[in-house]
Amino acid sequence: MKLFQWITKDTNINFLGAEKLTYAISIVAFVLSIAVIGFKGFNYGIDFAGGILMEIKSEEKINLDELRSKLDSVDVGEINLQTIGENGDEVMIRAEADNLDERAQMAAINKIKQILGNAIDYRKIELVGPQVGDELKIAGAVASVIAMLAISIYIWIRFEWQFAFGALLGLFHDIIITLGLLSVFDMDFSLTTIAAILTLAGYSVNDTVVTYDRIRENLRKFTRMPQRELLNKSINDIFSRTLLTGFTTLLAAAALFVFGGDTLRSFSFTIVFGVLVGTYSSIYVSTVILTWFDLRKSMEESKNVNPFGNID
Repeated sequence: MKLFQWITKDTNINFLGAEKLTYAISIVAFVLSIAVIGFKGFNYGIDFAGGILMEIKSEEKINLDELRSKLDSVDVGEINLQTIGENGDEVMIRAEADNLDERAQMAAINKIKQILGNAIDYRKIELVGPQVGDELKIAGAVASVIAMLAISIYIWIRFEWQFAFGALLGLFHDIIITLGLLSVFDMDFSLTTIAAILTLAGYSVNDTVVTYDRIRENLRKFTRMPQRELLNKSINDIFSRTLLTGFTTLLAAAALFVFGGDTLRSFSFTIVFGVLVGTYSSIYVSTVILTWFDLRKSMEESKNVNPFGNID
């Protein structure tokens, strides 16, 4: 317990002292993420790209070169092979087959089974047609937009517009940089990834809301304290909570990444890096941006203009 005692003690860190450096880091990371997404794109999974996915297991170690040569006769476009686990006896077969209808895909699966024989254990078989893949892309995009709009409306009603601007900027920052990391590391982008991104959005906003609540409380409590000093104090007040919440979430996500297998790899990767980016942005994006505004004046004005602007 002594190892973590320093976290629970009152801290007095000058977080705003590094604002210029963090501005530069955030802007560079944001721009690079957009560039990577634009030029490289995503490694769409079967859910979105369509095609055939099979996971097989053999009693002996599988030679990928021999397996690839056997499957060359199957007319399904490019075939990607990936070893699962450390023993080399499990392989994931991914075939594009996005130009084939469902009947042709089933015929391709049967031909692959015929080539591999009965000695192979077929752990998983999935097929998605091109039309279904496009429909899932649209559905995933619509669900994400609706979720972001709902969060935006809540934030705008919950806080004064300056706080709402900071929270939404932090949220947008977290989502774009996390998407950029998914593109850089060529992680599988599927429906589970969409679920992870929406989970990340909720985590990021929750972290920011806790910080903002403490700032608004201190604004009412310390009426003569300079704003920059008050923002630093507010961050220090909830710093232990932010660290411990992030640490425990990272432990769970890291366990999923290590032991969850390939199915949960993209989901856990998104959560791990999303939590790190979200913890950073709740301090160095959403809070630091408040130094641009006169918060005391805006809170007084919101009492008369926005009846929802002072909800506690």
